[in-house]
Amino acid sequence: MKKTYRILPVYTGDVSGAASALYELGGMTVIHDPSGCNSTYNTHDETRWFDQESLIYISGLNDIDAITGNDDKFIKDICYAAEKMKPLFIALANSPLPYLNGTDFKGICKVLEEKTGLPCFYVNTNAMHDYSKGQSEAFLSFAKKMLKDPAKKVKNGVNIIGMTPLDFTSTDIYISDGYGIVSNWSLNTSFENVMRAPEAELNIAVSSSGIAACEYMKERFGIPYVKGLPWNGKIRDYMEVERKASQKYIVGETVISGSLAAYLKETTGEDYNVFASTEITEGLLLDCDKRCHGEEEIEEALKDAEVIIADPMVKYISPASAKFIELPHFAMSGRLYRKQIPNLMNPEEYIHGT
Repeated sequence: MKKTYRILPVYTGDVSGAASALYELGGMTVIHDPSGCNSTYNTHDETRWFDQESLIYISGLNDIDAITGNDDKFIKDICYAAEKMKPLFIALANSPLPYLNGTDFKGICKVLEEKTGLPCFYVNTNAMHDYSKGQSEAFLSFAKKMLKDPAKKVKNGVNIIGMTPLDFTSTDIYISDGYGIVSNWSLNTSFENVMRAPEAELNIAVSSSGIAACEYMKERFGIPYVKGLPWNGKIRDYMEVERKASQKYIVGETVISGSLAAYLKETTGEDYNVFASTEITEGLLLDCDKRCHGEEEIEEALKDAEVIIADPMVKYISPASAKFIELPHFAMSGRLYRKQIPNLMNPEEYIHGT
């Protein structure tokens, strides 16, 4: 049966991705979902709960509310919490039940803005997509609602877009050639930092979840962008590095895997092909790469592999003859290999075995 999982864990869901993207930005994120469903996000998908507070709420949707569409209670509870907690904005995220019921989230946002005086926006999630889709929607919705025209520009200023603990463990980013970081979306950052984004002259999408916001800022503010990790301080789009078909594969998030493949090509001369296992892939793969969504597709694609770089869980569906290099990914295996997750900004930590 296609799209079923027997061995691999599914990726973190889009609702958790949205909450992760907005975690440090000073707003109140409300997930419209039955009570208790936030425990998945709290206990499995978020590493910052232990040392950093954030206003992440669940609506506590019950059967009657779901059947009758009791939006008044939803709005009243949000207004009460906003009055007590004083967030900088309100973000609403969706779950399957309100999605199937056709809840008018955009209309609710308008009502909440009138009642609270706070900016409010809807993040289009439904718990049927992976985290990259949720993060992408959250970054884009925040950018559209919150960003304003800049009073000034920062010469050689750069925004890092698409960074959360679901993909990264560190924000230790070095950029050479006179470039300086203006804002980071959104790990070890702040609302004030992110609101400076329009001042930058360049965006760097370090994951596929940053692409949509980069496209918006390119259209709205005229800020160009590149895709890929700035290894060794160099800003370069990984799509510019030519690669050929091989039997050496990297399985994982599209942009990070593509960046690693480009780095290996330039430093070792070896060709690695990307098997993108997260959802956002359009315009992000070379001809030698492949979109592999679901356990069956990944397992089939790996049958002829000589070398595989992937999360350790992928080893269980990989051929025994392939050389396997572990690159743990929190959005897949969670805390199982958390202590072994390297700093992606320092490839020497994890590609020495290639």
